[in-house]
Amino acid sequence: MSEDQGVVFPAGPDGRRSTAALGRAVVADALRPVDAAGALAAERETNWRAGYLTHFRRLVEAGLTAPEAARAIADAGLVALHRRMRVAGPGGETGLDGLATVPAGRSLHTAAVTGTAEPERELSLPFHGSRLRGDALLRQVDAWVASGVIEPSCGDAVRTVAAHPEWLSLPDRTVVVLGAGAEMGPLTALLRWGARVAGLDLPRAPLWERVLETARSGAGTLLVPMADPGPDAGAAGAGADLIAEVPAVADWTAGLPGSVVLGNYVYADGATNVRVSAAVDALTVRVAAERGDLALAFLATPTDVFAVPADAVEQSVRAYAGRTRTAKVLGRPLRTVSGGRLLQRAYVPGTDPGIADSLVAQQGPNYALAKRLQRWRATVARAAGSTVSMNVAPPTRTRSVVKNRALAAAYAGAHRFGVEIFEPATSNVLMAALLVHDLHTGGGPAQEHPWEDEAHAAAHGGLWRGAYQPRSALGLAALLGYGSARG
Repeated sequence: MSEDQGVVFPAGPDGRRSTAALGRAVVADALRPVDAAGALAAERETNWRAGYLTHFRRLVEAGLTAPEAARAIADAGLVALHRRMRVAGPGGETGLDGLATVPAGRSLHTAAVTGTAEPERELSLPFHGSRLRGDALLRQVDAWVASGVIEPSCGDAVRTVAAHPEWLSLPDRTVVVLGAGAEMGPLTALLRWGARVAGLDLPRAPLWERVLETARSGAGTLLVPMADPGPDAGAAGAGADLIAEVPAVADWTAGLPGSVVLGNYVYADGATNVRVSAAVDALTVRVAAERGDLALAFLATPTDVFAVPADAVEQSVRAYAGRTRTAKVLGRPLRTVSGGRLLQRAYVPGTDPGIADSLVAQQGPNYALAKRLQRWRATVARAAGSTVSMNVAPPTRTRSVVKNRALAAAYAGAHRFGVEIFEPATSNVLMAALLVHDLHTGGGPAQEHPWEDEAHAAAHGGLWRGAYQPRSALGLAALLGYGSARG
């Protein structure tokens, strides 16, 4: 899709579509209802590419004063996005909100692919070349909880799904996987379990050949959007470009059978990530207006800012106090020569809730904004009474991470600082199991404050409970992991 067609950034007075200007404006608008000073600081940020970290943290801190404050930030941020983003077409530009009612340019047809395998009758987790099931699975979950790799509530959720294997096939539901070919999506796991999945991704034949083969070898049914009517799905005619075709995708989604779950697993590089995330949000608004029973699903990135419970702070404080003698001796000069930037303790003891700031500067403000939009939509939808599954996924060796040399090196050395990096196969099944749990429990237990919803059942890989503030250890992790990453 052209940079000037479909959902696009607004053009400034000079005609340029500035991603930084949009990011500053949306963050400032989100803060304004509860933090006027923070809004002004975001507006006046002259180096958004480097300075965005402070303002994205402030979005979380400003919302901690009251549940209503967090919801006001989420609502204002979404309103700002819809007011500012544009939709460009042959007839000119309109606002993003226009996608809620504009007629579709074409109709998408549905073909079904039914797998030939038998559904899996128990939860099993790929791990280090084997599959954990039964007691072995539960022991690994217990080990992750004990070492602070996942939250205790995450362990509880996995144990519950393991005890209810009949949940895995999600009877009477259709899970829409936006980003059917995404490395972190649940499509493969759900189809192995016998679920009904509606896949949506770009109309690229090689991508769909892989997705269709996954469906044929699975045990569920894959519903595929096709350009032409017909009973059979073929890679050449499958898919749609969401950035350009929100109305067509929305109409197709609204007509799917069963209770529909709209799952957002899209990812793109750079500014395109914001464009496609904005398109997904416009799609969500349109489908929700037609399907009152619509449930939403998201994966939150662990490399973001979250409020975390007091017991996470306490475990981190114990880890800092229990550092080895060598770590303590080496830590002092490193903090001194870095002006205090390296190996900072993660929290002040007694903080409740704590602020886990795991933003990674190298991922950039567009990535941060795209992921924050999803959190805002989850908050607003929960407040409106919708079922929402949004869980923090573990840091994972995906292709998008490995191709970034700095991130790949940091991940390779992260274990030295108490952070476990997951393989994609493990993350996929773990997060699909949490999705199943949420859909059978109404999104998990009701929480008083939105930050508690976000922290519930998080699988953060240890970023929340380690001794050090993640960004203060990232550079050292990269140095220590550089050789492994190259290999």
